[in-house]
Amino acid sequence: MRGGRVAIALLLALSGLPAVAQEAPVWRPAWTAAAAPARFDGPPEAPLGYLNQTIRQDIRVGVAAEAVRLRVSNEVGLEPLTLENVTAAGPDGRVLPVTFSGLSDIVIPVGVALLSDPLPIALDRSDLLTVSLHAPGPTRGVVRRVAVRLGEGEAAVSSDAPLVRRQSFISAVYALTDEPPSVIVALGDSITEGSSSTLGAEADWPSVLDRRLEAACPGAFVVVNAGISGNQVVRDGRSPNVRARLDRDVLSLPGVTHVLLIEGVNDIRHDGNPANVGRTPEEVIASYRQVIARLHLRGIKVIGGTLTAFGGSERFDERSETARQTINAFIRDSGEFDAVADFDLATRDPAHPEAMQADLVGNDRLHPNDQGYAAMAGAVDLTAFIGEPASRLALRGGCALSGFLLPHG
Repeated sequence: MRGGRVAIALLLALSGLPAVAQEAPVWRPAWTAAAAPARFDGPPEAPLGYLNQTIRQDIRVGVAAEAVRLRVSNEVGLEPLTLENVTAAGPDGRVLPVTFSGLSDIVIPVGVALLSDPLPIALDRSDLLTVSLHAPGPTRGVVRRVAVRLGEGEAAVSSDAPLVRRQSFISAVYALTDEPPSVIVALGDSITEGSSSTLGAEADWPSVLDRRLEAACPGAFVVVNAGISGNQVVRDGRSPNVRARLDRDVLSLPGVTHVLLIEGVNDIRHDGNPANVGRTPEEVIASYRQVIARLHLRGIKVIGGTLTAFGGSERFDERSETARQTINAFIRDSGEFDAVADFDLATRDPAHPEAMQADLVGNDRLHPNDQGYAAMAGAVDLTAFIGEPASRLALRGGCALSGFLLPHG
């Protein structure tokens, strides 16, 4: 990063452009996991949780960093959260203790998130940050499901330990950077969380979209994942509805310029009993309008993702399909979104448009597989994110999209 400053100064000197004052480094989210109540997965007699275990999480950061901070959440927990011996390490393997206002062992009250003290860990984009913490327990994770490795007791966990998909505790990694990217928040449910993607492969559509943008516009954007399995637009389910969590999961993040929203399937389906019908498309659309209006007040552009097909799944019926078509027509044609990502068109079966293509969907006929997630990411028009002043082109390079050189910030 420091070499980049020298290169910019040299470029300006050779080009004859006036010198521009170097901005001070700022904090940007390099990775996120939305707060989510404990799911109590597992059998009733032994719901999954942690008891005297060390949880290791290898987090791939989306922003180059001079230093990092962790955000640990108990915002939607049911009881105080006790964590011990939190550590972090970068690619050089040097393990550093993580403190919170100078404290190493913490008890986080219900409704609270704690931000760690800055850690002098330098990272390049796509480096892994390894975070470990001891949960004396019994306790349960209170953010969305992620890939973790577990060890018994308070001891280092090997990188050879198997990956498991579990709720954890880290809700964000912030990077201190002198080249802050625009932040894109992927806001949605299990399809955004990536619950059906290959564990540890970073094959969810927000991760694939992030790599597409990085290839086109190096360093200009980061895509962070605010998906929660089971989330809904209108009503609470396993987690607070999308309107209720908008401040926490989007507006609290620094540098957000865009939100890509795909959510509503859980609203319009019945709850397992066809007599208990889902919400109407009018209710979902009214909630979309609230989300759009609140984000626009902050100058954040909103891209609407069409709802993917789920014909053949256990909760499919004609009523919910009619609702999906009505909602998708609103997303495509109303003009209320700043842009549209037609995930439905990219993944549906042309011969049976109420269902996804067989090679893009899992056995439940609802959640995409890795190929389906790749198709979703490929359906996003990257030019929807470009719009910064051309005067910054000399400072930050350009984005090669659709054969054109476009400015970015």
